[in-house]
Amino acid sequence: MVTAKPIAPDTRRTELCAHFGLHHLPFTRELSIADRFRHPQYDELVEDLRQLVEHRLSAAVIAPAGTGKTVVLRTLKEALPEARYRAHYMKVTDLSKRDFCREIATAIGAKSAGYYGALVRQIQNRCEALMATESLRPLLLIDECHDARPDVLAILRVISNFEMDSRLVVSMVLAGQGPLRTMLRRDNLEDVSRRLALVGTLRLLSRNETQDYIEHRLRLVGGQTDLFDPHAHEAIFEATQGNLRAIDSLAMRALQLAAGAGDKIADAGVVTRARAQVWP
Repeated sequence: MVTAKPIAPDTRRTELCAHFGLHHLPFTRELSIADRFRHPQYDELVEDLRQLVEHRLSAAVIAPAGTGKTVVLRTLKEALPEARYRAHYMKVTDLSKRDFCREIATAIGAKSAGYYGALVRQIQNRCEALMATESLRPLLLIDECHDARPDVLAILRVISNFEMDSRLVVSMVLAGQGPLRTMLRRDNLEDVSRRLALVGTLRLLSRNETQDYIEHRLRLVGGQTDLFDPHAHEAIFEATQGNLRAIDSLAMRALQLAAGAGDKIADAGVVTRARAQVWP
């Protein structure tokens, strides 16, 4: 798995944009959902999740880092009408059960003080109030679930249990990397796994898709799609294996180096030098 380091630009943003005739800096994380890279694997998964949420069901998205899990969650959130849903996005870190409940309570607007049992009741009461008084369906979008402790993830069974497990009130979409799948197979998480109507996956981009993605990001900022020659595209794919986050970092650094050298097109040599600077 390629892990990208933060880029330390050698060329000022304005100089880089002026050199390549760009309206904005390319390959940044500042990307609206409307401008996302459209691909069947993303669109189909979002639609599957949307239909499940409409039926008040829950799901999980398990995929490697850099495949677009968070973008899928953001797209799902935007696809749901605000007049019917109250979607809350949160990340999971190494929290205790009480702190995890406090995070959920804060996200949904419930009182976030008290001991564990009280927090669970406050979360459930808030979810029921959203449906009863505001006609809103609560949805929890929980990212980075592979970093959760198993006993913390087990709380989701308790939180989603309404009237002796006879009512569907809260929908949940869990997202995480491969260890989440292993965690959900544990005996103490069987009740959580059984509440998931779908476990969706995402894959890394292929060679051709990687080039399509790079050209898409360049078009968004008004750039020519041939700022990388064919050998540079090949080098980027070989280095990143289609990892979106890694593509962004490497392509951005390559453009910085090309601009610094006065070149209008990045070649494979520039990509090789960029790779040495971006990753160890």
